[in-house]
Amino acid sequence: MLLRRCVANRLSSLPRARFLATAHRPDSLFSPLDVFSERHIGPDDAETSKMLSQLGYSSMDAFISHTVPSKIRIASEDISNDTIPAFSESQLLARAKDLGALNKPFKSYIGMGYHCAVVPPVILRNVIENPQWYTPYTPYQPEIAQGRLESLVNFQTMVMSLTSMDIANASLLDEATAAAEGMVMSFASSGSRKRKFLVDSGVLPQTLAVLRTRAKGFGIDLVVADASSAIEDEALRKELCGVLVQYPDVDGHIKDFAALADTTHAAGALVVCATDLLALTMIKPPGEWGADIVLGNSARFGVPAGYGGPHGAFFAVTEKLKRKMPGRLVGRSRDVTGKPAYRLALQTREQHIRREKATSNICTSQALLANMAAMYAVYHGPVGLQHIANKVHGFTQVFKDSVGSFGYDVVNQEFFDTVTVKVPSAKDLHEVSLNAGINLRRIDDRHVGVTLDESVTPNDLVNVINVFATASSSAPVSLSQLQEPDAPAIPSMLKRTSPFLPHPVFNKHHSETEMLRYINHLASKDVGLVHSMIPLGSCTMKLNSTSSMIPLTWEEYGRIHPFVPFDQVQGYHTVINELERDLARITGFHSTSLQPNSGAAGEYAGLCVIRAYHESQGEGDRDICLIPLSAHGTNPASAVMAGLKVVSVKVHDDGNLDLDDLRLKAEKHQNKLAAFMITYPSTFGVFEDGVQDACKIIHENGGQVYLDGANLNAQIGLTNPATCGGDVCHMNLHKTFAIPHGGGGPGVGPICVAEHLAPFLPSHPVMPLGDKAIDAVSAGPFGSSSIHLISWAYIKMLGGQGLSEASKVALLNANYMASRLSGHYNLRYKNANGRAGLKVTDFAKRLQDYGFHPPTCSWPISTCMLIEPTESETLEEIDRFCDAMIQIRKEAEDVITGAQPKDNNVLKNAPHPLSVIALSDAEWNRPYTRHSAAYPLPYLEKRSFGHPFPALTTHTAI
Repeated sequence: MLLRRCVANRLSSLPRARFLATAHRPDSLFSPLDVFSERHIGPDDAETSKMLSQLGYSSMDAFISHTVPSKIRIASEDISNDTIPAFSESQLLARAKDLGALNKPFKSYIGMGYHCAVVPPVILRNVIENPQWYTPYTPYQPEIAQGRLESLVNFQTMVMSLTSMDIANASLLDEATAAAEGMVMSFASSGSRKRKFLVDSGVLPQTLAVLRTRAKGFGIDLVVADASSAIEDEALRKELCGVLVQYPDVDGHIKDFAALADTTHAAGALVVCATDLLALTMIKPPGEWGADIVLGNSARFGVPAGYGGPHGAFFAVTEKLKRKMPGRLVGRSRDVTGKPAYRLALQTREQHIRREKATSNICTSQALLANMAAMYAVYHGPVGLQHIANKVHGFTQVFKDSVGSFGYDVVNQEFFDTVTVKVPSAKDLHEVSLNAGINLRRIDDRHVGVTLDESVTPNDLVNVINVFATASSSAPVSLSQLQEPDAPAIPSMLKRTSPFLPHPVFNKHHSETEMLRYINHLASKDVGLVHSMIPLGSCTMKLNSTSSMIPLTWEEYGRIHPFVPFDQVQGYHTVINELERDLARITGFHSTSLQPNSGAAGEYAGLCVIRAYHESQGEGDRDICLIPLSAHGTNPASAVMAGLKVVSVKVHDDGNLDLDDLRLKAEKHQNKLAAFMITYPSTFGVFEDGVQDACKIIHENGGQVYLDGANLNAQIGLTNPATCGGDVCHMNLHKTFAIPHGGGGPGVGPICVAEHLAPFLPSHPVMPLGDKAIDAVSAGPFGSSSIHLISWAYIKMLGGQGLSEASKVALLNANYMASRLSGHYNLRYKNANGRAGLKVTDFAKRLQDYGFHPPTCSWPISTCMLIEPTESETLEEIDRFCDAMIQIRKEAEDVITGAQPKDNNVLKNAPHPLSVIALSDAEWNRPYTRHSAAYPLPYLEKRSFGHPFPALTTHTAI
């Protein structure tokens, strides 16, 4: 088996600023001392010079000139402190506080799928503010991810129990995109033959908008109507693949959908139900009345509203649908000693394996937010959740009774937390509510909606009731006048009678002491950036600075509903507008959309924009997308979702694009060519000379170029996607712009576009854009708004010069590492029948013993490691990693020479947890010492990560 060093050749140079090993040397007495670039960029001047010397260069300029093609270079003035001024850390935090003060802290009762959650302080401080939880990567290496895998199992268990479904995944991006996934599952389950999908009129408007976008790509015909009535249409049933209902619906109604489910199933279609986890503690779960797919937003379980996100969607299905389910799934497995453990399961249905045949393009989920929701359920338990639900429901009943006494007509008499009120003039009522600092849902001229949540206090309840009293010229009420309701306002046949959350984990961690210990017990099992470098190729695991994370949990940003009036969020929109402008400048494009809430969502959005542009030119039949064989699996999966047909383009043995094959296929499909997707620098980490030529070929044949920004960290200040020839690109803010990976999400994938594509950027039903804009691609108008703060802060603190410097140092670190490893990893290792019997995974598992998360394995070449050190790593850490890799190579040589058996050696038996090291002499049957297993290099005696788990077996039980 070939073990290749596929190190990202993210080469860099340009004038090197002074970086000191200790504190910043100010330019003058009046210059700030807390300069962010000094803390973010790892190597100092001496280390930089040493690495350049090792590579044979006298300066950064020489290094860059030799490695980045001159024809794609941009002027250094394009990205500088003049174009993007730099703030110190304290200056940035002060500005963030000032902008936050511009956001008006109105109390919102808007609902529409969003609530103001109360985040338990023990979860706030120890999960979302804890780098042990937010810095790890997706748990593809289960031996060093057991903590968050267990927490995600808690999330899945919570969802299954509350919904009464057979199986649930580990979260999706948001409720609207989860509903779109449910629609596509329904379509696929019909054999892609039945093209009608019925959407109940009570579904959330943002969900309907996302459904329209997704349906267009698959050729699905949406029918929006009262589902219980429309299902009686025999002609519709013959073409029906599925039905989506909201339970309770957007107006608060709780409807009995059992008969609808029976009729739908008789027609051979699926029932998809969007629901509310807190409501399910009181109302009959969808699994008990016939739903096939159940989904929703878990954010009211302890996740801030954050002006729209990020929030973890949940998604649960019946047993027969589990292999069509999108997203990650955690299953129970065993380690090599037979003890239970967790790992990702059923990955063969995901995009990185099935590519254009995948059920979804989902790559990033919302692991951090799912873990918060799971911890919320663990902390409160079933009894605590019932208390919260009873209070929310009871307050809503008190509100309904009170406004009814003022003469208002409450449209829905049965509800959980939402009522719709008929009023003489909604305009007048909203004026009164705004004067009281209260937001209500704007339905139409005669109706308003009111949704209550756990954050509503008794005084809040009095205040919102008195808005209606004032508008009706009634006497205001006081708290002492309010009466507790006699019985729940839930239909008797829809009351929940089944128990939920019986598992012990939800029934014992209810004191803060126990909860604190449980959270930290799980965190101690995982490797994150708090432990060591995570050198995952194409994942850019850089510093997630404390200063950029701090504003994230401030109430002035966290407690804002995404649909509040524009004048209440001037601070947020200043951040959003500045981030959009900075990203456009960095990429060289005209406009930005922050709506896509993952990299894959950005790919999909960009391709939808391209399709809309072609349609505007009268060329809607352009549906061919050229994609290199080396592309990430999300590329072809996203193309199919956008309604495009994938045609693969060859790559050479060195990974470079085959321009001749590209030209051949572009010319062959010139009348149908829609787009070409290319990653730059390439998937293999190389600045290819022919990128502009490739883009020219596409443009000459009528197509548009989508440039995948996965490797944008190599470009800033050196080149940009527009200069390379692209028309649209996406960026991973969770890579290049320092949003934490969160153990598997959240991510953000904004797109930047050339001027001719700007009119087609995604719109939103609550904040519509022009008539050319495509429909929404995510639930929130600005996607996961609250974490935009992190990238905004990162860009502002580095400034133009610091951003460029970061890219250069990232490239230097990668090339230095390549130089150190180049003499050690150019050998061929045979398969199990050969000399060594070693695989890439053996090296990866052994690297865990050295305290490192392994690099990306088996992609883009099945026998390679793809390594990417970021600019945040010091030379000491890089050398430590290189020393580990070189030592492992020596250990492999012992297997090759026969000094260690090929089926019982230090690599094959890796990793070595404490339980293995502590085996008795009689049990230790290995041809190497315990010391060589646990402490193969001296540094490990001081900073070893104590593994709790040995290697897992390859067998998984769900």
